[in-house]
Amino acid sequence: MAIVGPQFCAPYPVDLGIVRKVMTITDGNFAVTDVNGNLLFKVKEPLFSLSDKRFLLDASDNPIMTLRENKVSLHDRWQVFRGKSTDQKDLVYTLKRSSMIQLMKPKLDVFLAQNKEMKICDFHVKGSWIDRSCVVYAGKSDAIVAQMHKKHTAQSILIGKSNFSVTVYPNVDYAFIVSLIVILDDINREDSED
Repeated sequence: MAIVGPQFCAPYPVDLGIVRKVMTITDGNFAVTDVNGNLLFKVKEPLFSLSDKRFLLDASDNPIMTLRENKVSLHDRWQVFRGKSTDQKDLVYTLKRSSMIQLMKPKLDVFLAQNKEMKICDFHVKGSWIDRSCVVYAGKSDAIVAQMHKKHTAQSILIGKSNFSVTVYPNVDYAFIVSLIVILDDINREDSED
């Protein structure tokens, strides 16, 4: 199920390590690695910007996707585009909360670009961000496509990093899943500031 591209799909489960630096003033506060510690992706957030954009980059700093939040939406609406574009022709998917009122466990609906009516979601995300136990499902079904697990070490707590892993199921686009995790993290940070 290639959403971003077939190069991000594998015929076996892919385990990703995600490190979020809690206190950072530099861009690139996310690092995504494979099980051997090889950098696959990083996230760049402009330090001083009026737009709410994040860039998902590959290990060579090539832009894979632009994640843009719509600040005037009541449903935490995000749009994700190919490369550094924000043009509608490059739209990959739209993500929004299932409902406006959600306590502690956000439920998010994902609509791929070709799903223009957005009546039935193509994917949905449920779980507890605080516990780092979120699950991504295909459509409105119970078919799991990815799961997030918490990984705390004494070192990660001391140096201000939040570590967790994500298992992406076979033939599921792991760049797509990483982009969902980045948005979920941002929504969680906004909820905790309210």
